[in-house]
Amino acid sequence: MLFNSFEFGIFLVVVFFLYWFVTNKNLKSQNLLILVSSYVFYGWWDWRFLSLIAFSTIVDYSVGLGLSKYEQKRPRRMLLWTSIIVNLGFLMFFKYYNFFLDSFINAFTFFGFTLNARTLSIILPVGISFYTFQTLSYTIDVYNRKLQPTKDFIAFGAFVSFFPQLVAGPIERATHLLPQFYKPRKFDYDNASAGLKMMLWGMFMKVGIADRISLYVDNVYGNVPMHSSISLIVATVFFAVQIYCDFGGYSLIAIGCAKLFGFSLMQNFNRPYLATSFKEFWQRWHISLSSWFRDYLYIPIGGSRAGAFKTKRNLFITFVVSGFWHGANWTFIVWGALHGLYLIIEKSLSKIKVPKLIRIAVVFVLVSFAWIFFRAPSVGAAFEIIKKILSFNSMSLYTGDIGIFSFSVMAIFILFINDYLGEFKPELKLFSNPNIVVRYASMLFILIYIVSLGVFDQSQFIYFQF
Repeated sequence: MLFNSFEFGIFLVVVFFLYWFVTNKNLKSQNLLILVSSYVFYGWWDWRFLSLIAFSTIVDYSVGLGLSKYEQKRPRRMLLWTSIIVNLGFLMFFKYYNFFLDSFINAFTFFGFTLNARTLSIILPVGISFYTFQTLSYTIDVYNRKLQPTKDFIAFGAFVSFFPQLVAGPIERATHLLPQFYKPRKFDYDNASAGLKMMLWGMFMKVGIADRISLYVDNVYGNVPMHSSISLIVATVFFAVQIYCDFGGYSLIAIGCAKLFGFSLMQNFNRPYLATSFKEFWQRWHISLSSWFRDYLYIPIGGSRAGAFKTKRNLFITFVVSGFWHGANWTFIVWGALHGLYLIIEKSLSKIKVPKLIRIAVVFVLVSFAWIFFRAPSVGAAFEIIKKILSFNSMSLYTGDIGIFSFSVMAIFILFINDYLGEFKPELKLFSNPNIVVRYASMLFILIYIVSLGVFDQSQFIYFQF
């Protein structure tokens, strides 16, 4: 079920009514409603894959209880590895089986051998990378004694499958979200109002900006030879905005939706294109994932504790793995490797003083350059795009429908103004402006913009494929 669908609107109203007017006096009933609703939400896409979530939930719940019974390292490690193997096993099979098989065959072909092996027609379960990492955080934290294992199976099942953030995050830590299922929740008007504002702005980012400019990006990237260097540059910048609005919009809708039910989810985006360094960029972009890799990969393999060389090595490994997490394609690995190199070079040049605006511009340009690999269907195609951009063959700009192009630029400008205010004058942001006229006029304008100029073709969010 998509946030930008009519079905979700009906679903949300029904669940909201049942949650606050039928089950509001019983915490277990509320948690059970969330669990059932979350399974309906996910099963709307393909009910067959509910078995994966259910199985992961049962395994990790059982592992958590098992960890509470043992003090010895060996049985505790065996239980932890059971969770890791089950969860990552599902992920590796559904997401990476064909990738590894094709890479293995191509490697043998390179050396003159021919292997006959068939790939499988595997459907990638939506959001498997997200809920796999979320439930893994539980078993790892219980193993490290940062969290007491729960005996409430309904609460744990609701935590794993919580529908607002089930399929594209934020990737919540068990230490943050799970305890919220134990506490009584009362309806709070201010909290719900803030949630609706977040959902409205998130929907503007998705259907008003991301889905609108995707038409331009798809046209240009889908027919590279027919477009000029300047058009490819504009399309690349547009894609940087598209993926931010698509994923950032989803995160805002998810966080806002959770607020309607009395839950607090972590911030996932914090105006990343205003970052003055690549380190800061990753503290602002997909915060739940970057912090997950920091805590569960970068630090365990040594972090910055073992000297300059190993610190840089650990950074590079972490970002290559992060790139691979995004998809079974060499383009994502190159994308992750580029960000790893950016951070390594940045560490080496950290003593050089550069004005703030120049640092913001450099980070944005190099991040946008890396997005070329993220967006391109193959590494070869990415290099063709880069070659075409650097050829400067023509300064003729393709605009397509000039009206649609103009409104897209206007929407991006509104986004930039709001992000600028949020960064430097947060008290003046459009939806929280102290001037009541500005506040309500901006909300009305955004609502009218969404209804009149939004793209309602039920486009999937980009990160659903990850």
